[in-house]
Formats: sequence, C-alpha cells, structure tokens
Amino acid sequence: MKEYLIGEKLSHSYSVPIHKAFGAENYSLKEIGKEELAAFFAKKDFGGLNVTIPYKREVFAFLDEVSPLAERIGAVNTVVNRGGVLYGDNTDYFGFSALAARAGVDFRGANVLIFGTGGTSETAETVCRDGGAARVEKVSRSGALNYQTMYERRDTHVVVNTTPAGMFPNDGAAIADLSRFPALRGALDAVYHPLRTNLVLQAEALGVPCAGGLYMLVAQAARARELFDGRKIAENEIEGVYRKIGRAYENAVLVGMPGSGKSAVGRALAARLKREFYDSDAEIERRAGPIEEIFARGGEETFRRIEKEVIEELSKKSGVVLATGGGAVKNKANVAALRRNGKILYIDRPVEKLALKGRPLSKDRETVKRLYEERRALYEDAADVRVKNVGALAEAEEAAFRAFTEEEE
Repeated sequence: MKEYLIGEKLSHSYSVPIHKAFGAENYSLKEIGKEELAAFFAKKDFGGLNVTIPYKREVFAFLDEVSPLAERIGAVNTVVNRGGVLYGDNTDYFGFSALAARAGVDFRGANVLIFGTGGTSETAETVCRDGGAARVEKVSRSGALNYQTMYERRDTHVVVNTTPAGMFPNDGAAIADLSRFPALRGALDAVYHPLRTNLVLQAEALGVPCAGGLYMLVAQAARARELFDGRKIAENEIEGVYRKIGRAYENAVLVGMPGSGKSAVGRALAARLKREFYDSDAEIERRAGPIEEIFARGGEETFRRIEKEVIEELSKKSGVVLATGGGAVKNKANVAALRRNGKILYIDRPVEKLALKGRPLSKDRETVKRLYEERRALYEDAADVRVKNVGALAEAEEAAFRAFTEEEE
C-alpha cells in the first residue's frame, strides 16, 4: 500500500528522497487541508504515514492505538495501518535524541530554552527532560517568557528552535541573538532547509556545538521505516543516508580573486555533478547591464548593493554550483547567505596567473597584488576548503570535485 507524508504545505520537503534512500518504493507527499483529515483517515487507504505541521496533535482523534511515548509527548508523527487498525507513534523523539547526540549537545544539568510551542517543541521538551535537563522552558511570542524577555535567562546552556524561523524562503531570519546567552554550550535547530540556519551559523561562530535539523529528519525517517517495514536500520546506514541527502541539496560555492578561474572551474564541476550552474556576476549583468558600466554609473557601492541582492537570492537555491564575484566576501551578509546552504570552496590561483581583462578593479598587476593581500584572509575565513588552481582546468576541476564530495586527494 501507499505511504505518505501528510501536512498542509509540503513543496519543499526532503522526505521522499530520504525514504527512497532507505529503500521505500511507494512513498510520496500528500498535502491535506484540515477539513479533509477525517475523510482521509476514514478510508484507511495507506500502509503508513508520516505527519508534519500542523497535524501532529490533530491525528490523535483518528487513531485506534497510540504508543505510550506519543501519548506522553502529546504528538504523533508516524502512523501505521495494521490491518485496518491505525497505530500512532512518535519517531521524532528518536530523531531529536540522535541529532543532539551527534552534535555533542548534552542536556544533563542544563538550563534549556525551547523556541516554539507546537508539536515538535513537545518532543524536544520530553527528550531534554529525559536527558537530565535541570530546567526546560518554552519561549512564545505572547507569553510571559517571550522573545524579548528570554534574554533575562542568562544562565541558559542550550537553545532549541522548533519554530519555522529561518526556514526557506525566509532564510535570513534569526530568532535569537545567541551572543546574549553567555553560558551557552549547545544550539539545535529543527529546521533543515536551509541546511544551516542563522541560528546554527551564530553558534558555529561562537564555537558552540550545534546542528541543523537534517539529521533529525533522516533519523526519524529511519525509525518510521522500521515501523513500516519491520526491519532494523543500523546507525551507519542512517549516517550514510544523511550524508547522501546533505550532499545532494548542498550548493558548491566558489569564491576567490577575480580571474582565478571560478567560472571555468564552476562550469566544469557543474557538468560533472550534473547540476545547474550560476554565476553571480553574470546574473548581475543580466539584471543591470555590464559590470564596467555599473561601476561607471554608480561606483563600487552601487555594484555591491546589487551583488548582495543577487547573492541573497541565488543562495536560496539547493543542489547547484555557484561562482561568486571576487569581492563578494567583503560583505559578511553575503558569506552568511552562501554558507546557509553551501560548502564554500576557495579557488586559489597565484597572483601572477590571474586574468585581468574585463575586471574593473583589476587594472594592473600591482593593483591585483594589493587586492589579493587585502582579501586573502577573507577568502580563507569564508571557505570550508581551499582548491589550488595552478595548472590545467581539468586538474582544478578534479580538486574541486574531491573537495566538495569529501573524497581523499
């Protein structure tokens, strides 16, 4: 029988490829309005379901049996049709526990703030309490503990986001300023699209153990498949699917000096990975005309404003190769946008080999050397890995491929 993920809006879900990676043959998405829920469950025309926003509590009314765990949490995200008997369980508990363990976030003795009050927040609270948290509090928009008063909890050790804040297409949103929690030692975000929300990027910058929600999504899907198929899924299989899905949706982002070969290497890499290729400078020219003319009309300030808008938009794409302009890393907002869904590769080419033609700020070799010294640290800080481009294009493309796919060179 068919298996579904049901919810209100599912167009950006990763669940189908995740379940297929675990061997599912008949899993698909099914958007259902609240008024349709009763009729859908009455037909029982499914073998298994995953349930997402906003129905993790509503489905209780349609179930014949519920696991003690789901009953305790007050939320169901997995339903199995056992010969007409509908059984509900909560595999998010396993997923969130696995996410925290993999990220190295320990709840023992911790003061925890959970952002949100929905079904996922109930799961997170249960995991935190079972993990030995000293205090667990939920933050809401209108309660006594809200997004303004929460900073009074300066002894907060762990924050957990269970709201859609920072989720595609509102990637740039940030639900909290983590620097205002001086005792922070862990941050978890249930959002998985983008792969790294601003909350996660903040935690990384502070050196705090953290993770986005993709591993939780994969781990809970594995536990759901165990209920659907009756087979045990090992931890290494979960890790393998997580890496496969993460790589499929992660962008390969190329940064580096003007004339370093980012576009050429990017096109070759995109062809090899069978992905779409985008060039931020080309997109700028498509919208506003030749770059040299933009500089002539409004100077570098005008160009950087347009560049920021273009990078913000292109960074929301998934599973593409993106080459950026040489000065894109000068703006921290650009780097944050690129990192949310991308692995950044620094294409490093010797100064004497950099192309100069058609680049407004690269007027001569001395100017290029000065720009390189100014920007080198910015490239290194932004990048996840450095790719040297000193010889043939094929060699640089191979190095970029290995760096992006994490193969050993």
